[in-house]
Amino acid sequence: MTARIRSNALKHKPTTRAGLMINGGGYQGKTETVCETAATFEDQWLELHHQLNPEALPGTRDLHAPVAYVQTPVTSTPKSTCAAVLDFYGESYRGMTLPQLVRTVKSALHDHGTKVLILDDITRLKMHREADQDVLDLIRSLMSMSVTLILVGVGIPQSGLLREARYDPRIGQWVFGHATGRSAHVNEAAATQTERRFDLIELGPFRYDTAPEIDAWINHLAGIEDQLRLLRSEPGMLSTGQMPEYLFRRTGGIVGLLERLIEDGCGEAIDTGAERLTVSVLDGVAISLDNLPHRDPAAGEVPVVPRAAASSPQKSGNARPARRPRNTVFDDPGAAPDAVSP
Repeated sequence: MTARIRSNALKHKPTTRAGLMINGGGYQGKTETVCETAATFEDQWLELHHQLNPEALPGTRDLHAPVAYVQTPVTSTPKSTCAAVLDFYGESYRGMTLPQLVRTVKSALHDHGTKVLILDDITRLKMHREADQDVLDLIRSLMSMSVTLILVGVGIPQSGLLREARYDPRIGQWVFGHATGRSAHVNEAAATQTERRFDLIELGPFRYDTAPEIDAWINHLAGIEDQLRLLRSEPGMLSTGQMPEYLFRRTGGIVGLLERLIEDGCGEAIDTGAERLTVSVLDGVAISLDNLPHRDPAAGEVPVVPRAAASSPQKSGNARPARRPRNTVFDDPGAAPDAVSP
């Protein structure tokens, strides 16, 4: 992603800039990864040009925005997508027709010196809807604006945005086969054009099958440890012993679920005075993703939470919970035993 953004930004020829599609499951860290990478580029670009837009007109230097981030509307139309882009810039668009909106979007991209446009949750587009196909046509037209388009979504190869694809582990990329089963009204030439303009990158969860995968997971946990400020935290609290396997079992290697579990676990540790994360503390934390704002479950944006596995025999399977002992405070213990003489 860094290489693609940088090379596109330095091009001067009026050619279409190749874009990227970032694919992965919900809560996989796609948005955070993309925004962090884009923010790094923005810092470098601003430093290179001394914080000024090299193409700005006099009096418009404060409008410089090398990177723009937009979330795709749940029910997308070309108008609502244009409005979402213009909302990022704070542009006024009330009462505009679609052609006027498109012209205003393109003017905003140019006037603000935008080099990267991130469209998140792109798989909210459903290709069986004509309006969503029009949105994809609009997105393709923006690529002629010397802007690198980064599309982020869940299940992109199966969404209809591209033809059916399969992941080739030998080259580490998705490859596209022949079109099959597409609706008759879908423009096959346009779909092929989209495939040629975008590279698809897969961002999956952590794995726990091989030594390198386990090392990557443990290194990630060690990085989280460095950020915790519990009074009794210590090196290896999350990355040694049974904790790495336990945390993987609770989250399935999904970084968003891990973040939710650690955050709620820290709150529990503070409230109880434990001031450190242990298996017993985390056993009392349930990961709940119900009623998430701005998330569309139909688009795969909400992952399945693994069921909490028991960490002790008392909590496993169908074992009955231990009965609470009877209170014996008021029981008559009987006569006191006779004193024993020395």
